[in-house]
Amino acid sequence: MKYRNLSDYDYHLPPELIAQAPLTKRDGSRMLVLNRQSGGREHTTFNKLPFYLREGDLLVLNNTKVIPARLTGNVSGKDKTAEILLLHKLTNGDWVAMAKPGRRLKPGTVIEMEHSVQAFIVDYADKGLRVVRFSAPEPFENLLPRLGKVPLPPYIKKEVEDPDQYQTIYAFENGSAAAPTAGFHFTKEVFEALKIKGVSVTFITLHIGPGTFQPVKVQDIREHIMHQEYFRMDANAAADLNKHRESGGRIIAVGSTACRVLETAADSAGKFEAQEGWTGLYIYPGFNFRVVDAMLTNFHLPRSSLLMLVAALGGYDQIMTAYRDAVEKKYRFFSFGDCMLIL
Repeated sequence: MKYRNLSDYDYHLPPELIAQAPLTKRDGSRMLVLNRQSGGREHTTFNKLPFYLREGDLLVLNNTKVIPARLTGNVSGKDKTAEILLLHKLTNGDWVAMAKPGRRLKPGTVIEMEHSVQAFIVDYADKGLRVVRFSAPEPFENLLPRLGKVPLPPYIKKEVEDPDQYQTIYAFENGSAAAPTAGFHFTKEVFEALKIKGVSVTFITLHIGPGTFQPVKVQDIREHIMHQEYFRMDANAAADLNKHRESGGRIIAVGSTACRVLETAADSAGKFEAQEGWTGLYIYPGFNFRVVDAMLTNFHLPRSSLLMLVAALGGYDQIMTAYRDAVEKKYRFFSFGDCMLIL
């Protein structure tokens, strides 16, 4: 396999190109359009998206909603602070979470928080995570908006003015620790223009945890293991997908999370049915895409599994050339940045 070394996915990115805040007008972001067949590139703006799509195309969007998952408190009996990042809720009401400082937060530790909330570390979970149980004077989820903060990626250095800025306008299903950022660019006006063009939309859910952003630390990228993340595809989405595939319409994933759900949920014949479960699907060059025909995506970190995914779809050489082009033309990178349409 070519391009299996982690260093193959490095590129020079001046720090000033990392977007620190969203645009006032979401659909005013820049968009690099890459044609996989010809290798040609165009530079436009996202509000021109309908121009590049065809009647009968289907956009698949992730409707997950970021919860205020970052919680802080004081370790009971000690003059030390602790941070908890909620990842997903278990059936018994406990949560699986990341915890800092991890070495000190052993089972039996109690963390005192605001609003008379206590967090109990009850057990270890996979890959250094913790199982956390909350005691609160009212249902914990009711207190969460007052208790927690929206967790922003570490490369964003200041809090957002409005938490809704770190949500898509169609966010609906609570459960993510990070946003599906390729969807940030959509506005009501763009959705209306897509409808007029005859482009349909459907929604799946993948609650984003550390699996999407976990650093790749192995030199041979094939040895990297993704965290599991919960996804759901309902009957309506499955029917939409099957209908469009049967009629010859293209399936266009909005973001890496939608792409991973589609490739996880499709059977060997490329058919879909309603389902939910966990996916740790890891996509890198050499992957055989069964159902995704095109993709809208933001620009990703060097040496990340996200960059490997887009290289798998767009072609390694073409993607890395496009990234160098985007740097040269001073595109805005990462979560609040510009986007690329891979056709």
